[in-house]
Amino acid sequence: MGFIRKHLSADGLHKIVKHSLLQEQFKVIKNSEYSWQDCIMSGLAVFGFKMPSLLQFEKDKASEPWIRRNLHTLYGVEKAPSDTCMRERLDIVSPRQLRRPFKKIFAYLQRGKALESYRYLNGHYIFSLDGTGQFSSEKVHCECCCEKHHRSGRIEYYHHMLGAVLVHPDHREVIPLAPEPIVKGDGDTKNDCERNAAKRLLSDLRREHPHLKVLIVEDGLASNFPHLSLLDSLNMQYIIGVKPGDHKYLFDWIKDPKPMVHQYTDDVGTQHKFHAYTEVPLNDAHYDYRVNVLEYWETKKDGRKQHFSWVTKLSLTSDNVYEVMRAGRARWKIENETFNTLKNQGYNFGHNYGHGYKNLCSVMTMLMMLAFLIDQVQQLCCKVYQKARKHVGTLRALFEKVRNRIDIGVWESWRHLYTFIGDPSSRPPPIGSGWLIA
Repeated sequence: MGFIRKHLSADGLHKIVKHSLLQEQFKVIKNSEYSWQDCIMSGLAVFGFKMPSLLQFEKDKASEPWIRRNLHTLYGVEKAPSDTCMRERLDIVSPRQLRRPFKKIFAYLQRGKALESYRYLNGHYIFSLDGTGQFSSEKVHCECCCEKHHRSGRIEYYHHMLGAVLVHPDHREVIPLAPEPIVKGDGDTKNDCERNAAKRLLSDLRREHPHLKVLIVEDGLASNFPHLSLLDSLNMQYIIGVKPGDHKYLFDWIKDPKPMVHQYTDDVGTQHKFHAYTEVPLNDAHYDYRVNVLEYWETKKDGRKQHFSWVTKLSLTSDNVYEVMRAGRARWKIENETFNTLKNQGYNFGHNYGHGYKNLCSVMTMLMMLAFLIDQVQQLCCKVYQKARKHVGTLRALFEKVRNRIDIGVWESWRHLYTFIGDPSSRPPPIGSGWLIA
């Protein structure tokens, strides 16, 4: 167990990533002085160091002699490529070739019992799915860009992705899976879409984790018959939002039967009211497809109210409706704890790190999400990281400390770096010496 947990620190996680890359078959490039592993690990370092741009990364490498040394000690990079070389190389990497590190890290989390506390509702793991934009431009585009044609004749080129993260109502940390790019494939004339991306992502999830008890939570756009049927075929449970405007037939139908009612007021004065219905037709076009419906009203002591509705195949009882409600509302963790963190806490999700001619935009997003996964695992499992984070206060402050410290000397390991950040009286690097403490 201790051996497994050791792998759930930054040093161990980067070794897992690098070993995973060695198992992939990348395109052979003759007479190149840079390995695929060095190019990909350097790309990962951009997001691990929270560099605002590739240009800044290149400038720092050129001006600060410690950056290249730290790339070696912290990321295992033997020879760091230029930003131009990195862009060219990563552009021809298939995003699917970066799936293996996500799977391997998830496996180590399972073996280390780190995910036991994420079990919910009879041992299910809750995965929240949602799409988000990666890139949009009227000028810059590649062969994988989707296109939006406006009435004015203006063409907007864009990349989207579908994200999936393991969540729990009581946990701040989320565990992302490999995101699924929403892009045009070779020879395609029509745009890819979130529905097709969901088919690919969910099929991959079931293939890679055939025995996992999966519970999918999504917003109301996913509560359609093809998607729910897909989840059924993959043996996945779901709690998915529904709205009266999109499901008029369903909401008209539940006006007649008498619901199972459960209500109470908690210790802080919040009123909770549940209505549960069983065997409700999803819509008139698929009358035979039946779902259970949960309606929930929350009234705060000050009078503020919220109303939510979900469809599910889970049995609904007065004993579990509260848990089902919390699982359904945990969907927001992909918005708040994931996309919001990526956009506003130092990962610079909105920045275009490179578009390329084919895959660069998607590959850089995969590497950003992989860096985020590594940080989340450390936040969950690594005491040295947790101490450093607690000492500096905020996530953004921790990232700033890391960037500042890699400029002043060589760190023998992430453990060494985080230990110094968490306790500045501990052994520092040899400032300006150019040598490494053993």
